[in-house]
Formats: sequence, C-alpha cells, structure tokens
Amino acid sequence: MKNKWRLFFSNAIMLSIVNIVMRGIAVSFNSYVNLKIGAESMGLFTLVMSVYGFAVTVALSCVNLASVRHTSERCAALEGADKRSWKYAMRRVVRSVCIYSLLFGVASAVVLYFTSGIIAKNLLNDIRTLKSLKILAFSLPAISLSSALSGYFTGLRKVIKNAVVTVSEQFIKIFVTSTALVFILPGNVESACLAVVGGSAIAEAWSLVMNVIMYVCDSGRPFGVTYGKRKVRINTRFKSTADISLPSAIGTYARQGLTTLEHLAIPKGMVRGGISREKALASYGLLQGIAFPLVMFPYAIITSFTSLLLPEIAEQNERKDMKSINNLTLQVYKYSAVFSIGACGIFANFANELGSMVFHSTEAARYTLLLGLLVPFMYLDTAVDSLLKGLGEQVYTMKVNIIDAASGLILVMILTPIIGIYGYILTIWLCEVGNLWASIHKLSLVTGISIRDAIKQYVKPLMCCVTMSIASLLIKTILNPVISIIVFGIGYIVLTYFVNNFREKVQAHR
Repeated sequence: MKNKWRLFFSNAIMLSIVNIVMRGIAVSFNSYVNLKIGAESMGLFTLVMSVYGFAVTVALSCVNLASVRHTSERCAALEGADKRSWKYAMRRVVRSVCIYSLLFGVASAVVLYFTSGIIAKNLLNDIRTLKSLKILAFSLPAISLSSALSGYFTGLRKVIKNAVVTVSEQFIKIFVTSTALVFILPGNVESACLAVVGGSAIAEAWSLVMNVIMYVCDSGRPFGVTYGKRKVRINTRFKSTADISLPSAIGTYARQGLTTLEHLAIPKGMVRGGISREKALASYGLLQGIAFPLVMFPYAIITSFTSLLLPEIAEQNERKDMKSINNLTLQVYKYSAVFSIGACGIFANFANELGSMVFHSTEAARYTLLLGLLVPFMYLDTAVDSLLKGLGEQVYTMKVNIIDAASGLILVMILTPIIGIYGYILTIWLCEVGNLWASIHKLSLVTGISIRDAIKQYVKPLMCCVTMSIASLLIKTILNPVISIIVFGIGYIVLTYFVNNFREKVQAHR
C-alpha cells in the first residue's frame, strides 16, 4: 500500500509539473495570439470554440471515464493472473473503448461538417466562422480516440505517457499556429481565426499518432506489477462501456449544449444592452481568452491529482473499502483548501500586476480579480466531481450539471443586457456555488463525511491567506511584482504548514 501511494503522489507531482509548464506556455501563447490578431479576432475564435466545444463533447461522450474505470477495475481483478490473462483483458478494454469512441467521433465530425453553414449563418451570425468550423470537424475522431487511450494509460497509472503526448501536442500547436500567423495580414479576422483553429486541428492529429505509438509499445500492466500463475478470462464488451459512459455523456451533452447557447447569448445580450458587436466580442474575448486561462493556470495541479483520484477511488469502491474512501475524501478536502485558498490570495492581491505583466490589460485585471475570488469553489467542485464519479455517482453529477447549465443560460439572458459582461461573471458565481453545494451534499451522504467537516479544512488556510494579504500591502511597496508574488506564495506555504502542525508539535513536546 505504501508503494502504491508513493506511485500515486509521484505520478501526480510529475503530471502537475508538466501541466504547469504547459499552462504557462499556453497562457504566454494566448497573450501572443491576442496581441497578434486583436481582441475582436480573439472573440470570434472563442465563439467558434464554444460551438466546437459541444461537438467535442459529443465526440468524447465520456469515453475517458469508462476507459479509466475499466482499466483500474481490471487491474484489481487481475492480481496474480498470468501474462495471457493480462493481455487478453487489456486488449478487450482498449477494443471496447476505441469502438465506442470511433462511433461517436466520426458521427460528430460528419454532423459538424455538414451543418457548419447553418451554424455560421444562423447561430453564430458570422459567415467568417464557416471555414474554421469545417477544419475543426476533421479533428473530432482523433480527439475521441486519444481520450480513450489516455484513459487507459491513466487507469494503468502510467501518466508519463499522457505527459509526453501533452507536451508534444502543445509544441506542435504553437509551431503550426505561429508559422501561419506570420503570413496573416493585420485586420484579417477570418484568416487569423483559421490560423489558430488549423494549428489546434493538426495538433490533435499528432496527439492520436503519439497515443497509438505509446499503446503499441505498452506492456499492458501497471509499473511494478508482476505476472502470476492464475488463469482468468475477463471480457469487456461495448455494452459495458456504454453503460458507464452514456449516462454521464447524456448529461454532458445537455450541459455543454446549454453552455454553448449561454456563450452565444453573452455577446448578443451585450448588444441588446446597447454595446456594439465589435466591443462585445472584444470584452468576451478578453474574459474567455485571457482572464479565464490565467485564473485556471494553477488548476493544472488540481487536475493532475483529480485525474488520478478517479482510478484510485474506483478501485477502493470495487473492494468496498469505505475506510480508505473516507480517508481519501478528507485528504482531498484538506489539500484542496490549502492550494485553492493560496491561489485565490495571489489573484485577489496581485490581479492588477498579473494583468499588466501577462496581458498588458487593466480590463483583464478586473476580470481576473472577480474570477480569482471564485477559485476555491471551482477547484473543490472539480475534486468532488471526480470522487463522485469514482463512486459510481455519475448520474447524479449529470443531473446537477444540467441544472447548472440551464440556470446559467437563463441568468445570462437576463443579466447581460442589464450589466454587460459583469452579468456573465455574476452568473458564473451563482452557478458555481450552487453546483458545489449540491455535489458536496451528495458526497457527504455517500461517505458520511459532513459538509461541516469540509468547511473546517478551509478555516486555517483562510486565516493564513488573510495574514499574508495584510503583509502584501507592505511587500508590494518595496519589491517588484514578480518577487512580491513569490514572497507571498512562500510566506503562505510556511505559515500554513506551521498552523496545521502547531497542535501536533505542542502535544509531542508535552
């Protein structure tokens, strides 16, 4: 068990480092693209990606969830099995999830390609998006198959393979997009959008090639696991994959569809409020293309751990080990609190500095501040959803997400004509807090760990963050922004460590 947890944390740390580096590159690249193509083109690109996001959701159809759960559950069932049993079981898993992913990936690509004209004219109200939508349609089968294979590697705890694919994909995207943008004339919004989506499509194709190579070279069992002598025949059928993925997929379709309509309604609502379409697209582009990626930058660490939580919790649930599940849940609350409160403190105290340094925009800084304060809710919601899915509660999360998305659409339609882009920010706040409460309430019923126990984990980190926030008023006057942020982060970590361990040290001294 000790070796297993050591592998979990080493994988999570390695994946976190890779994700942080990739997020840093992505944020810097977004800044470059924004300066190169302008806020209006960035807004148009974001609108295209909102529609593409729904197509990707259909293409994936939650195949990653089935892939991770099948693989991790087979690993538990195959302990002590011989080589032939392992190979047979894992090949059946991969065959099942790949057939599922190929079915939905091809179907979504065909639909997007042949409806792109209708979407561009009637939904996006901008014919300049037509070519971009057609190009992106070709990437959907590759995305779906890559997700299936990525889930297989996660279930085997071989995240190094996913990390290699992620790094290479990001660099291909940057290289292709940057090369294309060199030849784009200033002010050509349609061509600028084509260059960015073309780079994304080619990068997705490269990702699939890498995943296939990784699978062909893979041993088909976790690191450190040796073959036994037990013969066992474990099959995985298409139906079992669909039984796991489709309930979540249906909810994801509804949520992403509503979210897409919500995003399309934002600039329309702002226009109804008296703002020009160009300015509405620019504000929307700053929020979605600039402020959000910045706020989600530390999210790379949370996603690294939550992606590995799912196979761990699924395996413990398969063994009916509630004690381990409860211990893991408490640890998730504790470390989510420490990390998210610290990130929130940085965004709250250094929003202007981050906006000026990264994007040279005071308007983006305001968005960063308002979204940064929501970070503890967003990060914890992601972790809790992973725990619920690992415990087989994907149908419940589906219902919550549908209600969340429907509420978001209604609120956007009401608020954006009145208060513009800030109506959308208020909508994010209301929906995120409601979503988290519903999810954490369900988790408390399943595990027996009360919501009060979860809230307790946030008291000490919050006190430490407030203390460092007061100190930052002095820090910012004597140090440059970069050093100030580093000092704040180190001070918060040291203070949190001391406060969390103070009682234990006093008891040990006595």
